[in-house]
Amino acid sequence: MLEEALVLDANGAPIRHQGRTHSRDWDEVQEFCRTVYMPYRVQPLERFSRPDATMLSAKAGQVTMTRFSYGAGIYLDKFDPAAGNILVLNTLRGALEHHCDASPATTRAGESFVVDCSRTDYWLEGDADHMQFNLTIPHQVMEDIAERWFGFVPDDSLWTRRVKFGGPESRWLLLLEYAARTLCTETPLSANGALGKHIEEMICLELLQHWAAGAGVSLERGARAAAPHYVRRAEEIMSAEAREAPTIGQVAQRVGVSARTLSEGFRRFRGITPRSFLAARRLDGLKADLETAPSERSISGIAADWGYVNAGALAGAYRRRFGELPSHTRSRAARSR
Repeated sequence: MLEEALVLDANGAPIRHQGRTHSRDWDEVQEFCRTVYMPYRVQPLERFSRPDATMLSAKAGQVTMTRFSYGAGIYLDKFDPAAGNILVLNTLRGALEHHCDASPATTRAGESFVVDCSRTDYWLEGDADHMQFNLTIPHQVMEDIAERWFGFVPDDSLWTRRVKFGGPESRWLLLLEYAARTLCTETPLSANGALGKHIEEMICLELLQHWAAGAGVSLERGARAAAPHYVRRAEEIMSAEAREAPTIGQVAQRVGVSARTLSEGFRRFRGITPRSFLAARRLDGLKADLETAPSERSISGIAADWGYVNAGALAGAYRRRFGELPSHTRSRAARSR
């Protein structure tokens, strides 16, 4: 499984990639890694050894998929937390030894490992035969998926856990195989379009479930079920009245608590602020209107209905949440009519 991922398309034809796909130069390999993963330190296990690297990448929404090997034994550490990225390392052949919570964990063919480098330190050692199908996922994307699907953002009891999961013929590997084959085209693989966003959502949701199971964190119960009435009532108000954008003070007064208590309740039970919750509901509502409003309505006019007047700020927030611009949503909706 995944033997030819990012190498051959579903019809068995070679996939065309931009840029260098193989290298024996450490600087070239490191530049590729800084681009698709994050800055970190690499040390060859054998002094003066040269890499024989495979460097293939593709995008699914904001998820970067890579087929990668150094072609040499390596030790990696000092992953940059400022990059804000989660790594999912899926071993195709050879072996990696990972820094884990109790003792080092080894992944061999068909096994996977997840670590949030923005929340915890990490090192790994790879043998000379390793080949990986890796994922780089912005932490914020995972938070958004968790909030959208489960109603809360897990705290560091999840994000700081380094977890080994999966295995040969696992549901996780089947999903990655599907994602790689589905995105294969004759042109460079791209995040553009609804398909990439859909695959991003599937990958992140499945990963969350495996990660939470390995970390002993409940997604279906726990924080959402245990939230006090005032938090749940505030969510109802802000969801129903997102277009009017009530202030957090107004919402707090209506649910019978102070603004500070409401904010603390959201942080404790949802992992986000009330303002972030409201902003997400407003973007969800705007997206729904962009998909359904008559074709003669302009994007700026629809956005103004929701109180958005700064097009640049809106475009940035919209892309971070949905992985595309408002114009892309509008164009796709027009084509489907």
